[in-house]
Order: sequence, then C-alpha cells, then structure tokens
Amino acid sequence: MLADLISWVSVVLILVTSTTILVNRDWRVNLGALAMQYISVFWLVSRHLPFVMGSVKLIAGWMVVAALGMTRLGLTNLENNDGEDSFLPRGQWFHVILMLIVTLVTAGATPRIEAAIPGLGFPVIAGSLLLIGAGVVHLGVTSDILRVTLGLLTMLAGFEIIYAAVESSILVTGFLAVTNLGLGIVGSYLLVAGSTPLESEEEL
Repeated sequence: MLADLISWVSVVLILVTSTTILVNRDWRVNLGALAMQYISVFWLVSRHLPFVMGSVKLIAGWMVVAALGMTRLGLTNLENNDGEDSFLPRGQWFHVILMLIVTLVTAGATPRIEAAIPGLGFPVIAGSLLLIGAGVVHLGVTSDILRVTLGLLTMLAGFEIIYAAVESSILVTGFLAVTNLGLGIVGSYLLVAGSTPLESEEEL
C-alpha cells in the first residue's frame, strides 16, 4: 500500500535526520535536518489525525526552525562550541553507535507495543520511538543551548506522533503546537542571553 510505503520512508528519514542532528556540528545543517524531520512527523501524525490538524504541527515546527535560525544567524560572535561534557567521548562514531543502539531498541520494542496497543501501526511506533530515543541521547551528550533545544524538540516530536495515535483532541493538538513554539522562543532567548557575556568582554 502506498501510504504504508510512504510511512516507512518517513521512518527512514527520521533516522537519517536524527542521526544528522546528533553527529553534525553545523547549526545550519541541523536546522535543515529538523525542518525535514517535521515533514516525516507530519505524515505519521496524519495517519491518525485529519490533514488540517497534522498541518498545524508542521507549520508550528517550521516556525520554530525559522525562529531558531534567525536568532542564531544574528549571533555572529557566538562561539562554535558543541558543549559536550569532557568525560564523554567526543568522536562522531560514538554518537553513531548511540543511534545504532536506539535503532535496535526501537526494532525490538515496536512489535511489543503494537501487540499491547493494536492499531497504532508499526511505522508510527517506530518513528515515535526513534525520535524519543534520539532526543534523550542528544540531551545526554551536549550542554550547548541550541543543541539542547533541538534535542527537546526531537523528543517532543516523538511524543506527539505516539500521542496523536491515541488521542485526537483539537485542544491537545493546539497545546502541543504552543509547547513547540514555547520551546523555540525559550531556546532563542537563551541563545541571546548566552551571547551577552561575550559582547561585554569585547567592549572591555
């Protein structure tokens, strides 16, 4: 079935974009990957929600990407520090291994969840678990404000997919969209606030 094929393509796209965000250190590429990720989220959410409600999530996600991009673009003096903790391996292969573990856990847990809650669909469950796992991993390997924000948005997107399959409330959909926008605004504010000391030092 064409819809199932597109759903599995969306899951693959989620895996690629999540890995890109985790491994890559260029904020432009990461924001582009996040924007592509929201397209996959839109499709998987639309499997259980009306097209209009799914579009709300896509538009809200792209607004967050635009807000973060414009904010980061204006901070030309911000250091390119990925903020990784010193006790963690800094190699990109370590991040790839983490995503491989997330993928294996997802492959093992998806059939069990589908058996416990029939009707969700394997692609929906797989995409949701991949995003949640990638978000948790991302939050565990970095303390950089922008990357932490991307990790939170990734994890929330995974929650939205699985929640949309069990609850189709318009109010909840709007609340989750506002939550995404709130995370984007807070992330943008913290980026600006975090660059202030650098500006003060330059003036001195």
